[in-house]
This record gives sequence, C-alpha cells and structure tokens, in this order.
Amino acid sequence: MAVNPCHNNNLIQAKIMTKIAAIQMISTPDVASNLATARKLVTQAAQTGATFVLLPEYWAIMGMSEHDKVLVAESLGQGAIQACMADLAKQHNIWLIGGTLPLASEDAGKVWNTTLVYNPQGELVTRYDKIHLFGFSKGEESYDESRTIVHGQQVGSFSAPFGKVGLSVCYDLRFPELYRAMGPSALLVVPAAFTYTTGQAHWEILLRARAIENQCYVLAAAQGGTHQNGRRTWGHSMLIDPWGEIVACQPEGEGFVIGEIELDKIERIRESLPALKHRSSSL
Repeated sequence: MAVNPCHNNNLIQAKIMTKIAAIQMISTPDVASNLATARKLVTQAAQTGATFVLLPEYWAIMGMSEHDKVLVAESLGQGAIQACMADLAKQHNIWLIGGTLPLASEDAGKVWNTTLVYNPQGELVTRYDKIHLFGFSKGEESYDESRTIVHGQQVGSFSAPFGKVGLSVCYDLRFPELYRAMGPSALLVVPAAFTYTTGQAHWEILLRARAIENQCYVLAAAQGGTHQNGRRTWGHSMLIDPWGEIVACQPEGEGFVIGEIELDKIERIRESLPALKHRSSSL
C-alpha cells in the first residue's frame, strides 16, 4: 500500500507504540493471590512488547458470594488494588486499564464496579463506573448485580497516544447505543466476566458487531475458567480489527492475547465503507 510521505513518520510511530494486550484470569476470593497473578501476567505482556494492557472485570476478587467484594471495597486513591495498578503501569512504562475493582459508594452494602486507567507514569487518568448491571436467570443459574453494585451514569473515554479509547464493562457490550455515545474511537475496551452460558451464545458475535459497526479495534479481557465459588466463565479474551476479524484469542485459562493497532487500517476501512458518515442525522 502506498503511504503518504507526509504521514509516514506518524504511522511508523503509531505502530511502535500500539502493541496492546488483554489479560485473562481465573480470579479467586483472595485479593493478594489475584494481585500476584496480575503482576505476573502484566509483566509477561509488557516483556512481549505491549505498551497498553487491559485487565479483566473482577480481576482483583471473585468472591464466594456477591457480598465479598463489598468487604474489600477501596476508596478512590487508596488501597492495595489501586497501588498495584499504579505500580505496574509505572514499572513497565505502560498504559494500564484496570479491568474493574470495587470502589466504596455511599449506598450501604453496595459498591461501584469501576474501571481505572493509569498512564505510564502511574498516574490515574480517568474513571468509568459500569452503567449496565447484569441480570440473568436460567434454571439454577441466577445473577443480579444490582443487589451489590450502583449503576454508573457517565460514558467513559480517554485519549491514548494512538487515539480515542472508549470504556465499557461486560454487560455494557449488549447496548450498542453506549458505544455510539462515545463518538468515533480507535479502540473500544471490554473487560468482562461473561458466564459460560451467555458467553458461548453471544460473546464473539457481540464483540465482532461492536467492531464492525464502529469501524475500530475491540480489545476484550475476560475471566476464563471455573472459579472457587463454582461459577464458570467463558474466557475467549480477544483482539478484533475494524473489519470484524479476530486477530488473537485466548480460549480458556490464564494468559494474554497481544496484537497491534494499525491506524492506517482504520482509515482505509472508513474510507472504503464510510458508514459512520452515512448515519442519518434524524435518528
């Protein structure tokens, strides 16, 4: 492909700076153990060249009951979980998107399910509180996050070196209007703990749909295995390109997926199929 020489240096720099990774875990009720696992996997991803790393939802604790996360909730700017994320970002000179952790709320017995973003200096850049709370009931399998989690209210995004990054968490994936509200992005991130049942049915389809309709990359970091509380999560952490193709996937177990964002690919797809420009202003 011919490259405009006026933009050549920018494209080269972008390719160097945009190797990204999604961490997959099988988190336990023990926070210290989960922190150690995250440190190991983030370090491995950084050593492989990732400069942007995403942790999964509930990475710091997957309790024996839904109330366990309330007991370890941290105040913003304080606590071992946040200290771990800030340290990892600074130590490895990476952007770290901290999956979710429980942050204390004013509602008794409830927390915010919060994504925190750290820059390579270990500084907190932005916060996103999960908006859509999962509810599901089928046979003996039943979940209702609203019993212990407060609904977020604000759409989340931030500017990374390679462009705008839209923030979402797990069940948010089923609500395409959330991603439209973010505006055009280079990357959408989805830390998640999809159940095996719903993940097997819909996970890949939804992720690829969000990439295709927004013509951007999607990076999804999942929980992937059978947890001590008996819950089985689907896994299949993956990176998807703007055409909806799967670049990398980790089916189950601890590990990570890694790949590169090609900004010129986003531009080519949006030029050849300008669907974002064709959206009706009357809707």
